[in-house]
Amino acid sequence: MDTPERRTGDEPGEPGGSGTLPTPDADQTVYWRNRATALFDRIPLPVAFCDAEGVILTANRAMASEWGTLAGRLVGRRALDLFRPTAERRLDPLAEALRLRRRARYPVEVTWRPAAGEERRGEMTIDVVVGNAPDGALHLLLVLRAFEAPADPPVPRTRASGQASDIEARILALAAAGFTSTRIATEVGLTADGVNYHFARLSRRWNVTNRTALVARAYVNGVLSPEAWPPAPA
Repeated sequence: MDTPERRTGDEPGEPGGSGTLPTPDADQTVYWRNRATALFDRIPLPVAFCDAEGVILTANRAMASEWGTLAGRLVGRRALDLFRPTAERRLDPLAEALRLRRRARYPVEVTWRPAAGEERRGEMTIDVVVGNAPDGALHLLLVLRAFEAPADPPVPRTRASGQASDIEARILALAAAGFTSTRIATEVGLTADGVNYHFARLSRRWNVTNRTALVARAYVNGVLSPEAWPPAPA
């Protein structure tokens, strides 16, 4: 009786075969690596993993959002190009720990200017990660904790600095449309003197000298909508 011919090295899972199936250990390794990557990306604090020179190897979503970009676009950037220590000497112990290949953790106060454009201040905790092998690679784990307020908070937009009352906003919108004081008075239910009184108050408040400058300042301050015509309050 003829027996089926055995094909050596072609069956999945057979030693030397092209279709070798993953072993259970390999499956577990892939599973836990993917799980760790997902958890790393979901950490709410900004985190980055760097080489010993401070070049970013990977960053999580929270770190990327600080810069208004995707995490992959931070890869290859130097951490010192993104964050500035407020005291350069705070990095000296870190450099010494790297030289001695010693595990260590250092908090460093830093400033940075993210996508919003306002300078921020916070604390960067830097962990020196040393491999188990005597000559294993050194890495840095960066965890950023931003302080609640920006380093130089902007001046609040109060009525004294940038805002206007409802009647002032209506007057400015009509002025932007080219109406005279008399016509504006008719539209808003005031006298011409009353309209001019509001113009004078706004001129002092915003430190401008004429009606054209008042209208321009109203757009800059967000009092008038830049997308509306005829002009209208924001």
